[in-house]
Amino acid sequence: MTAALESGADFAEVYAEETKRGHIAMVNGKVETALSGLDYGAGVRLFFGTHAIYGFTNDLSEENLIRIAKEGAAAMKGDRIYEPKGWRKMVKRCINPVRILPDSVAKGEKAEQLRLAAEAAKSYDPAISQTRTGFLEVQKHVLVANTEGIWGEEDRVRSRFTVEAVASSATEKQSGHLAPGGSEGYELFDRISVEAAAREAARTAVTMLKAKPCPAGQFPVVIDNGFGGVIFHEACGHGLEATAVARNASVFAGKLGEQIASPLVTAIDDGTIPNGWGSAEMDDEGTPTARNILIENGILKSYLVDRMNGRRMGAAITGSARRQDYRFAPTSRMTNTFIAAGESTPAEIIAATEYGLYAKQMGGGSVDPATGSFNFAVLEGYLIRNGKIAEPVRGATLIGKGAEVLLQIDMVGNNLARAQGMCGSKSGSIPTDVGQPMIRVGQMTVGGRG
Repeated sequence: MTAALESGADFAEVYAEETKRGHIAMVNGKVETALSGLDYGAGVRLFFGTHAIYGFTNDLSEENLIRIAKEGAAAMKGDRIYEPKGWRKMVKRCINPVRILPDSVAKGEKAEQLRLAAEAAKSYDPAISQTRTGFLEVQKHVLVANTEGIWGEEDRVRSRFTVEAVASSATEKQSGHLAPGGSEGYELFDRISVEAAAREAARTAVTMLKAKPCPAGQFPVVIDNGFGGVIFHEACGHGLEATAVARNASVFAGKLGEQIASPLVTAIDDGTIPNGWGSAEMDDEGTPTARNILIENGILKSYLVDRMNGRRMGAAITGSARRQDYRFAPTSRMTNTFIAAGESTPAEIIAATEYGLYAKQMGGGSVDPATGSFNFAVLEGYLIRNGKIAEPVRGATLIGKGAEVLLQIDMVGNNLARAQGMCGSKSGSIPTDVGQPMIRVGQMTVGGRG
C-alpha cells in the first residue's frame, strides 16, 4: 500500500484469491471429462482521481507485489498525498452457510448423480438421442484490503448441476436444458432431484420436436417465471449498472426519480439472499453486499454503483463491484436480480389473454446495452387461444427494446422464481441469478416462420 501511494495515487487496493475448481461432465451417461485445478493470484489497483490503473500477478512474494504497486504508481507522476490507514476487519454475516464442502465428496459419488440424471432423461422418451450432464464446484477464498482501511476476507463455495437432453427425428433436433445451483455445498443434491430435472429437460426437448413453427407478428406475450428474467437482466439490468451509466451509455442515464416502467413493476438486485447463486458477504471491493431496489412501482430509484464509477457519478457505492478473478479489475455488476412478485395468479394471466404467445422457457439472445435493443430465442413456447394454453410452437424470437418492454408490462404474477446463469461483461464472467414471476407484455414483436 505504501509503495502504491508513492507517486500521488489517492487510493490503492489489493485483491488476492485462491480458487479450487472441479468439473465432471458426462455424455450419454459416460464420463467425458473430470477436471480439477487450483488458481491463485493478486491484483493491485490504484486511483488517481477518476483514472484507474490495474496490474495483476500470480507471484505473491512481497518483493513482486511491491514491484507491481510501484509500476502502477509510476504511470502517474506526483507527490505522495495519502498514507495507508489502519485496517478494520469486516464483520462476518454468514449469508451462504455450507454443510458439505464439495471436495470432501468422492468423485464416484458425484458421477453417480450424473449417471442417474442421464438415465432418467434417456428413458423419458425414445426420441431422446443424447444426454449431457455435469457438476461444477468452486471453492474460493478472497481477501480485499485498501488504503481506506477496509480488510475483508470471505470463503465462497458454489455448486451447480447441469442437464441437457436432445430429442431427434429424421429431420429435426431440439434440446431442453436445466442448470440449478447456488452458493452452497454438495447439499445442493438434497435440495434438488437430478432425475426430476432430467425428465423436465427431456420433456422440453420432446415437446419442441413435435411443435410447429411459431407465427410472426405483434401480439401479447406471457413470459413465465425463473429464467424468463433473463430479458430484464440483459435488456434492462445492464443499463442500470454504473459501468454504462457513468459513460452516459445507457438509456436510463439521468432518469433517477422518473417513471421508466409500468407501475406494476418493482425490480430488485439483492446480493444477500441466503445461498443465492450471486450472493456474497461482500463485493469484490470489500463493501458489504446489499438489497438494492432499482425500480419501485415503475419509478427508477437507484443504479448499481462500484467505487470508481461512484466517483465519476458523485454517487454512493452499493456493494455491487464484482470480477471474475484477480485478472480483472472490478466494476458494477448484478448479483441476484429479479422483478418482484405481483398479485395476479398465472391462471388469471393466461385467462386474460385472448391470443398471444406463452414463453415458458427462454433461451439465449443478444442485446445492445446502449439502446436496450434485444433479440431473444424462446426455448419452449406455446400459443394462447381464447385464454387457454394451446399448441406448442418453436423458433419464436422476442424482439424489442428493454425500456419499451418495461412500460408494456400490464400483468405481474405472484409466482416469483429465480434461475442461475453466468453473465459476461467488462470484468469477466460471473455467477448471477435472474428471476421474475410470470409477466404479460401487452404488445411485443415476435419473430417466427409460421
